[in-house]
This record gives sequence, C-alpha cells and structure tokens, in this order.
Amino acid sequence: MLSLRNSLALLAAISANCLLFNCANAQTSENKFSEQFTGSHPKRGISWPINQAFPHFALPARTIDGLSVAGKTMSSSEKIMWCALQGIVNREKPRIFLFETPQEGKYKWPDLLNLNISEFKFNDRLELLKKYKNEIKGLVLYSAELSQHYQNLASTIAGIQDCLPVTNEQLELIKAAGIDLPVVTDISNLKYKTPAEVYQYLYENYWDKCSKRLLVSLNPRMGYIRDLAVASKAAVVWLDPRKSVENTVIRKFLKDMTAGESIITGWWAEERSGIGVGVEYGISTVPSDFYENATVYAGMDHKINIPSVPKMPKLENKVYLAIFLSDGDNIQYCQHALSGLWDNQSRGDIPINWTVSPALADLGPGLLNYYYKTATDNDFFASGPSGLGYALIYDSHNRVWNTDYKKDFEPYSKLTQRYLERSGLRVITVWDEVNRNQMEAYSENCRYLYGVTQQDWEKRDKLKSVEINERLAFIPNLPCYAEDVSVIHRFWKDEIAAFDGKKPLFLSAQGKSWEMGPDNIIQLKELLNKLSPGNIVICRGDHFFNLYNRANKLSFNLTMLDNLKITTSKSDTKAELAADGSCNENNRWISSKEGERWIKFDFKKPYIINRYVVRQGSIDDLDKSHSISSFVLEVSNDGKIWRTVDDQSENKSIIVDVDIDEAAARYARVLIKDNILNNSSNGKVGKNNVVGSNSNFNSSSPTIIGDVEIYGKEL
Repeated sequence: MLSLRNSLALLAAISANCLLFNCANAQTSENKFSEQFTGSHPKRGISWPINQAFPHFALPARTIDGLSVAGKTMSSSEKIMWCALQGIVNREKPRIFLFETPQEGKYKWPDLLNLNISEFKFNDRLELLKKYKNEIKGLVLYSAELSQHYQNLASTIAGIQDCLPVTNEQLELIKAAGIDLPVVTDISNLKYKTPAEVYQYLYENYWDKCSKRLLVSLNPRMGYIRDLAVASKAAVVWLDPRKSVENTVIRKFLKDMTAGESIITGWWAEERSGIGVGVEYGISTVPSDFYENATVYAGMDHKINIPSVPKMPKLENKVYLAIFLSDGDNIQYCQHALSGLWDNQSRGDIPINWTVSPALADLGPGLLNYYYKTATDNDFFASGPSGLGYALIYDSHNRVWNTDYKKDFEPYSKLTQRYLERSGLRVITVWDEVNRNQMEAYSENCRYLYGVTQQDWEKRDKLKSVEINERLAFIPNLPCYAEDVSVIHRFWKDEIAAFDGKKPLFLSAQGKSWEMGPDNIIQLKELLNKLSPGNIVICRGDHFFNLYNRANKLSFNLTMLDNLKITTSKSDTKAELAADGSCNENNRWISSKEGERWIKFDFKKPYIINRYVVRQGSIDDLDKSHSISSFVLEVSNDGKIWRTVDDQSENKSIIVDVDIDEAAARYARVLIKDNILNNSSNGKVGKNNVVGSNSNFNSSSPTIIGDVEIYGKEL
C-alpha cells in the first residue's frame, strides 16, 4: 500500500508546442488562452507544450481572493461548485484560493510563497461569485440523489462549458443572492444509478470534448485537485478496476490516451488495481487526492533552483547505509505531511533521503524550491515511485506484471528523464520492482540517474543488486516500508555485527514517512554503531550510489571526488561553480570576456574516463545568448600534454551528454573554441596541443557554464 495510506493518514489527521488542450474538439473560448507567454508563464491563460506533463498557469494576481470550504457547514456539492469556479477563473489568471484542510497550518504556504490573500467570510461567500459572474457562462444542473457520481459528471461538463455544477440547493442559493445565471445544461433527470453507467454516459457524450492528456480519478465527494480538472477541461471519473463492469469502462478512457504524454492524477478506489490498469496503457498516476490549490501553485515561477551538491566522502572499508523516507510520490504529502517533518529541529543532523514527486516542477514549483532553498547538505531528494508518476510495473502483492516489454516502458522512461533533470532528482525509488528490460530502458533513457532502489516486499533473498551497462545500479530496499527504525535494526544487525572491514558494505532501507523522522534515524545510527563502532556511514543517495559504483569498478561521477581540484581560465566566478551539481543562476561558472576559456579537472590519480556532460543551463533554460556551440574534451596524464577525446562543433543543445572511447587519464579539460578567431595558423586547435598565446579571442561576451560532469571508473 502506498498513497491509499497517505489518504487515510491525512483523513485521520483532519477527521504540439504551446497548445491549450490536446483535443481537436475543444471549441469553447480557447483563443484568449493562447496568447504569447514569457518563459514558462503565459501572460494570460495556460501553456501546455506537448512535452510538458501538466499545464502552467499565469502568475497569480497580486491579491488573491480566499474562501474556506472546509468543515461540516458546507456540503460536498457546494464545495465542488466553488472548486469549479476556482478552475474557470484561475484558468485565465490565478485569483481564487480555497482553504480546505491544510494540516500544516492555514497560511503556512501562502506566507512562505508570498501570496497575498484577501479572505471572504463564509456568510459573504456569494459575493465571491458575484465578483466573477461575468467569467461564468451559466450552470450545469444535476442531482446526486441516484448517485454521487453525477458530481463528477457535472464537474466535467462544467469545465468544458465554463459553467458551475449545481444542484437545486445551490441553484436556489444563487438565485436568492440575486445572481442571474442560466442553466446551460440540465442532467438532473438522468436515471443512471451505477458508476459504470454514469461514466459510460460521460464517455459517449463528453469525452471527445475533454483533454486526452489528463484524466482525474477522484472520489465524487472531494474537492481538492478538482480545480485543475476544470481548468484543463479534463474528465473526472471514479471507477474501481477490481469490478469487471467498471474495469471495462475505465479502459475505454485509457485507450484514447497516449503513453509518455498523458497522465492520471487524483487517486484510485484501490491502489494496486488502479495504478496497475493505467500502467498497462503506459500511463502513470500522480497521486494528489488531497493536494490543494493546484491552479495557484502551478502559476508560480517554474525555474527550479536545484541546490549545489557536497562532495562525497572518501571511499573506505565501512558500512554505507542509505535511508529513504517513503510516500513522496503523492504531492499532497509534499504539501502537508512533509512540511511537518521538515520543521523537525534535528533535520540536517544526519543524512536523510526524502522522496518527492518530479511533478512538483509543474504543479508546485514554489513548494519544491522552498524545500531546496532550506535544505542542508544532509538533505537529499529522490523521486518517489517510479519516476514521473507512480508506475506499478510489477505488483508483488498480486504477482502480476502490469507491463513487461522494454518498448512499452520507454515512453514513460523518456518522460521521466525530462522531469528528473527538471527537478534535480538523481535517484528513483521503484515500487515494487523492474525486470531487465525496464532496467535497460532506465539506463538508456534516464541518463540523469545515479541509481534506483527497488522494493523487496516478498522476502529478503529475492532481489539482488544489479548493475546495468556498467553504470546504473538497482539496489533493493531491505527492509522496505519499515514502520520503525527497530525493524531496520533487526533486519541488518547480524550482518553489521559480522562486518570484517575487508571491503565496503552497501545497504539501503526504506522507512515509512508517516512513522519515521530525523530523530528516529539518529537513534538508528546510535543502535548500529553499537554493533560495529566507528564503521557506520549514513549516506545521501547521490553519494551512496557513486560510492557503490566506485567500489565495484563501475562508472561514477568523478567531479564528486572529495579531493578534486578544479582550475579555470580567467573568470568572474569561483572555479568550483563549474562542477557543483547545480545550474542555478548563482551556481554557474562565468568566464572573463577576454582570453582563453577552459575548465580543468585534476582527479589526483588516473581513472578510466568514459563520459562527460556539459550543462550550459537547466533543461528548460530559454536563454541561449551565452551558449557555446564548439568545444572539446581533452585528457592528460601529466597536465601538460593533452589529447582530444571528443570534439563538439555546431552544438545547439543546452545539455551535451556524450559517451566517449575509454581513456585513462588523471586530468580532463573542457576547452571552449567558440571565441577563437583565425590567426596565422588558421586558429586551429591541435589534437594534442593547448591554444597558445598567438591565438586571438572574441571578447564580446563571456562564456557561461552551468555544470560539468566527468565520468570514469577505477583503473
């Protein structure tokens, strides 16, 4: 169980380029939403490029209207009406914020993200509707007496028609307030009683008008993510794949969606059957059933400020243990429960691997940036299962593969790569496990990855560590989803007590985030130290996998070595910024305007170098004014005589990631050729030579490098 637990835990706690829609039949007033936009924000409306999982909204208004829809005083049908209003209004520009049940505190996120909210009192709530009446085309009248699922049907129609879903009760309330809105669609006389019948009707009559890029699976009584559904004109359904007739209907929707492009959000009536049926069609689920105000938070600045990465510790014959905390795949967890754990005063005292969702890059960039900004060197972020969205590839509870072949998995892995790099997540925690075909797809398509953990639900000896292409390690979490640190202690105590110190030992475990926090992990280290004093190293995930690769003579990131020395040509920034793991604006290396441009790495001893990456900016960086189109990678044994191992000419990519022929060397150097002008020797760079003093350089602008990585393995 994963996000179903999340939902139950929270319930207990609270009692084609820029397209508006990927739907040929969306014929309402979309034209006003297709205006030009700057960066990742449209001036008005939403932007939804084809390689972007979720829509981005305009920047929120300086003052946003707020309304509380929590508590027993408001019926679910009225709450859904307000969520629809929020979706329609915020589609143009975020101006409405709804307070539901934020366990972290009502104003915590608005205050942290500088949202100015003017809240309407409950008894004055109809004034909010009056304010935005002219943006509403009318009403969708329905009755929920025969089935609550009419709330989802009406909500779907409302999004398509820019209307409010209302029952007779809300209709009378609106009339009493003197608000004149026509009934555009009346479905109150429909006689369908079962979920299958209601959603079959939706499929036959409205699905062709919906976006096929997003399907919202949501309990009809709930609000939450419904504003996103309305704003993006997505169908809202609630079908249980365990029931044959409902399974048949949900598959009709899924077969019309596109693997690697379409996404499900919300949640399912039952976790494994719901996630599983989506995966059969190559479509993952981003759990979000309690995520609030998506249409506001998806309008924040989408530039993700990935934190710099500390150098990894020296490899020694010790026990390296990585502890991953679960449930970050659910963005409501990131919004609510993680917020509480984050405020623990012991956070930062010990390395913890926090799972979060790559989808936050779209749906909550402000939240993700807050965590990144306030993170310590001991806070590492990994992707929740199993990349962009929860993809239950193998269901170990039911012992069934929901997808098997590599080609079927590739669209998901390619989309995941883009979002890993956008969000800065270099480790994935997979639920439950993957086969060799999918491992190959991860290795080939997710080159940003350092490593992957798998869940060994069935027994200790079933899963073994596997290395793919001498690069990407898949290591089981043993135990997985531990409810207490004592479970991890019992699992490993014999092996740690018997540790002989002859070679490093690498262990990975997962803790249940609802039951475990920084204090508990500190306690765990104390318990383990008693078993093998001085030998326990609790690790960040990036350090863990790079140390594992180094110990096993696999390729690892040499720029993370603790004794690495970086020197550069004359520059306006520190040399270390050329390889600190971040492309943030304040973490980039900037050359001087005059003279040579190069970055040199001294690894202190020879390694077999086999790959390098040059990031001129982040994956979504639109500023190419300082990008370099011509550069070479050179290697050397003595730092004096250099040989070229790769030559890039007329490069147009922000990110260059190249496998090279293996070359044993102690030094590596990126030499930028863009600004070299012809001299008496035609300005050519010799294969084994450094550009000499006779070379002339164009001093019109500096060279800017976001980050460089050099990969290699032990000789």
